[in-house]
Amino acid sequence: MAQQAPVPVRYLTVLYDRDCPVCVHIRNWLGRQRQSVPLRLVPAASAQAWRRFPKLAHAQTLREITVVGDQGQVWRGTDAFIMCLWALAEYRAKAEWLATPAGRPFARAAMHTAAAVRHAVRTKSEAEPGEPACDDHCPAPR
Repeated sequence: MAQQAPVPVRYLTVLYDRDCPVCVHIRNWLGRQRQSVPLRLVPAASAQAWRRFPKLAHAQTLREITVVGDQGQVWRGTDAFIMCLWALAEYRAKAEWLATPAGRPFARAAMHTAAAVRHAVRTKSEAEPGEPACDDHCPAPR
């Protein structure tokens, strides 16, 4: 039986935490890069995200980066990070290497570092009254 060719990805939607300074900085950086695959940057758990992806676990999109492909594919965490780089013209080769067994530990380390920075910049004053700083939005070890 002949194997079907994969359907090309026409665009990716990146769900980011609009209340996180690190996430907003990365969102802005992604928007300035030359994109081989267009990125649609949408605040996680927003009304727009709920309308576009009603079956997505939206609370989880606030805890870890989530990328949704135009055919409904979903990538989270390290895989989502790699997909963001893959969409960028200048970083595609790096993303392909990060997706290999040799590169994957580096991708995980980058995600862990970003989570630690995210945890450090979210202060108690940014949290809702009565909630701990960062709450469940930051997966960095405490």
